[in-house]
Amino acid sequence: MAELQEVQITEEKPLLPGQTPEVAKTHSVETPYGSVTFTVYGTPKAKRPAILTYHDVGLNCKSCFQPLFQFGDMQEIIQNFVRVHVDAPGMEEGAPVFPLGYQYPSLDQLADMIPCILQYLNFSTIIGVGVGAGAYVLSRYALNHPDTVEGLVLINIDPNAKGWMDWAAHKLTGLTSSIPEMILGHLFSQEELSGNSELIQKYRNIITHAPNLDNIELYWNSYNNRRDLNFGRGGDITLKCPVMLVVGDHAPHEDAVVECNSKLDPTQTSFLKMADSGGQPQLTQPGKLTEAFKYFLQGMGYMASSCMTRLSRSRTASLTSAASIDGNRSRSRTLSQSSESGTLPSGPPGHTMEVSC
Repeated sequence: MAELQEVQITEEKPLLPGQTPEVAKTHSVETPYGSVTFTVYGTPKAKRPAILTYHDVGLNCKSCFQPLFQFGDMQEIIQNFVRVHVDAPGMEEGAPVFPLGYQYPSLDQLADMIPCILQYLNFSTIIGVGVGAGAYVLSRYALNHPDTVEGLVLINIDPNAKGWMDWAAHKLTGLTSSIPEMILGHLFSQEELSGNSELIQKYRNIITHAPNLDNIELYWNSYNNRRDLNFGRGGDITLKCPVMLVVGDHAPHEDAVVECNSKLDPTQTSFLKMADSGGQPQLTQPGKLTEAFKYFLQGMGYMASSCMTRLSRSRTASLTSAASIDGNRSRSRTLSQSSESGTLPSGPPGHTMEVSC
C-alpha cells in the first residue's frame, strides 16, 4: 500500500424529510495486483460489520448499486451500517485506459485485493453484496477469509468455470456481436433487450459509449476465465456464513443460481427468485430487494427493532414457528417472490414459500 489517495465528496441524491446528506470519501489503495478504488459512506458502527459491495461487468459501483441504496426504505439500513462500495480496477469514473498489453487481475486476484481495503480502513468484518462477477469475487474472498465475512447477498452468481461448450458458444457469439452487446446479454434477459425499455436504452448507452470500454473488456475477459468455485454440499469447500442468493425470474443466470443453491449448506442459505425483475433485480425491483435484505439482516441478529415490512409481516408467524422448532433460527428456505401470488402455508426448513410483496 505505497500510495493512498483520498477525495471527499457529497453524495447527490434526493433527501428524505429530516435526512442530512451523506458524506462519501473515495480512496485508492495500492495492492499486489494494482490499485483499487473504493468509496466509503457513513461512519463505522460499534460491533457491526461494514456492508461491502462489488459490481458486475460493464458497471461500476454507482451504476450497479445506486438505485438500490438510494431507495427510500433502504435508508433505515444504511443508517445502521457503514458502506464500502468497491470499483474493480479501471472501472471507477474517470479511470484512465490501461496501456496495451496490461495484465488485468483475475477474479481470484480481485478477491485478494479486499484484505488491503479492510486493512486500510481498519474494518474487521463485512456483509458482502455482489452482483455477477462481483458476487463471484466476494464468494472467493469468503472462501479464503471466512472469519471476516458475516453474511453474503449474491445476485446472479455463477460459481462454475466455463466449460468447452460455453467457450465455443462464447467464441461464436464474439464473431457476430460486439463487446457491449455481449455484456448486455450477460446483464439482461433477451426479453428485456428486445423490449428496449428506458432502462435498457440507458445501460446500452452507458456501456457502448464508455470511455473505458477497453478496461471493461479486460474485466469481461477475467470473468470468462474464472475458475470453478467447487462448492459442494456437505464438502469442505462451502460458504460458512449466512447467504442470500438472488436472481430474477427468466434472468440469464437463473439456472446457475439454482445450481449454486443446490450446492450450498441449506441451513445457511436462502434463495430468492424475484418475479418481474429481469436480469438486474437491484435496478428493477429495489423495493423488494430492500425488504428481503432487511429481513436477512434481522435473521443475522441486526436491526431487531426495525419496522416490519409487508414481506416480513407476511411471514412472521410461520418463520417464528419454524425457528422455535429447530432452536437455531434455521435459514434453509427458498423464497420465490411474485406480485401475483398469495402466501403458501409454512413448512419445515427447506420448504419453498411463495410470498407476495
